Amino acid sequence: MATISLDVGLLKQIRTVDPLMASYNIEMTEVTGGTFWKRYTPGQIAGTEPFVLHGIADLQNSMEPYPPKDLRNARLLALAKAIGPAWVRVSGSWASNTYYDFDGTTGGKAPEGFSSVLTRDQWESVLDFVKAIDGRLLVSVANSAGVHNTPDGSWDPAQAKLLFDFSRDYGVPIAAAEFMNEPNILTPDNSPLASGYGMIEYARDQDAFFRFLRENYPDVLCVGPCASEIGGPHVPYSTVNAQTNAAAGNALASLDAFSSDDLMPHLQERADVFSYHWYNGISERGASVLGNHWDASEAMGKDYLSVAEAACRRYLPMRDEYMPGAPMWITETADAGLGGDTWASTYLDVFRTACELGVFGELTDGVIFHNTLASSDYGWLDFGDFSPRPNYWFVLLWNRLMGTTVYGVDEGVLGAGGVPDDGDATLDDFVHVYARSRKDCRDGVAWLIVNSSTTESIDVHGVSGGWVYQLTADDPHARDIRLNGRPLALGPDDELPDLVPDTVSGDTVTLPPASIIFLVR
Repeated sequence: MATISLDVGLLKQIRTVDPLMASYNIEMTEVTGGTFWKRYTPGQIAGTEPFVLHGIADLQNSMEPYPPKDLRNARLLALAKAIGPAWVRVSGSWASNTYYDFDGTTGGKAPEGFSSVLTRDQWESVLDFVKAIDGRLLVSVANSAGVHNTPDGSWDPAQAKLLFDFSRDYGVPIAAAEFMNEPNILTPDNSPLASGYGMIEYARDQDAFFRFLRENYPDVLCVGPCASEIGGPHVPYSTVNAQTNAAAGNALASLDAFSSDDLMPHLQERADVFSYHWYNGISERGASVLGNHWDASEAMGKDYLSVAEAACRRYLPMRDEYMPGAPMWITETADAGLGGDTWASTYLDVFRTACELGVFGELTDGVIFHNTLASSDYGWLDFGDFSPRPNYWFVLLWNRLMGTTVYGVDEGVLGAGGVPDDGDATLDDFVHVYARSRKDCRDGVAWLIVNSSTTESIDVHGVSGGWVYQLTADDPHARDIRLNGRPLALGPDDELPDLVPDTVSGDTVTLPPASIIFLVR
């Protein structure tokens, strides 16, 4: 039996973080309707059916068209409101090629230089959604061939002005903006021009966009560089899939037109917020051709659960060099790029979510935008009927219990600890502990303790008088989870269940294998 002891007297405050840390994306393709990742089959989610991709040309067959999402849906709105106020990011590669048709002149047909159309009603549904949840809006704008019809080929702000003016006049102003989604991946679907548009041209246009914002909308935060890079020095990689990932070659790197390190020295207009995208790897949809895929058997392991921390540490020096003191935002994150792994919608991914939210606040002040709220397999909500997935229940508890003051948790705070029964393991391998102030602003501490071992239990001492919210499931691949042994599910008329804690009767609480607790005392 492994043991830890919590010593509140040794906690030291690290920082105060953004109360909207747990935020999310609504992809522009969800708003306008368009292509996105196909749903995995039940067998693929359960791990009993393989996902097979026949070459990179087959990657497009992993996508399918979807109609515009109903952002006024009663269940969607109720569940989003329950999470609480959040930043809502409307972006994605689809946004880079979207024409804003607020006067209805296109008849739904995208003009030359664009590939999709955003209607007035569709954008009003976004603004209504943001207002309903008391949220704040982050966008990226069009940067397609259609906004480069200028004598020197530079970016034309006319379309962006429509978007910002309309939102302001509607009463839900855009609060922050990135210029372009993932500018370093200049594929044919994500590039303003077929050729001749690279890092230098992008730097010129982002500078122009930030100047445009500061001259016309000075209250809008400029956010960037918004690059997406997977892996890198000191970032753990899969060992189970090492051979197959290597066999996939360097196709992923070949998609990168430039890196953040290369771009930053060329930007003259500094952003107010440093942003990056981070996924732990590539999902099964692209594993055989892009590599960088983790096996499900590694998803509760120390290496996998430390990837987000390693990524943040990779970007912190860059932020400090070019934007010292600026907040750091992860404006897209989930378990895996290309729509999420087969286990993204299961209890197994809650361990990654818990560790990512926990460690991010220890390293920096910022916001994490999960991708997505309700699209593809990594959505917090099912994209068919908006039913909650395991990650939704975790985030709901996080937002209700964890405050904004972050405390450092070291070996002194945790006590000496017992020795695991497995002689090859150490406590650091599977015990993850984070501490915050209480969300209700009362004296005390809200702890998040993650037991990612599938075999070891953990006794936690020093918890007398506390309240425990324990999450478990029948199996890590389960799509249903329990709170203190009671199933979490919507009731009649989509009522949320009572999130009632158990009271600790003694000085010890036990975490069974593969469990997560919030402890408030």
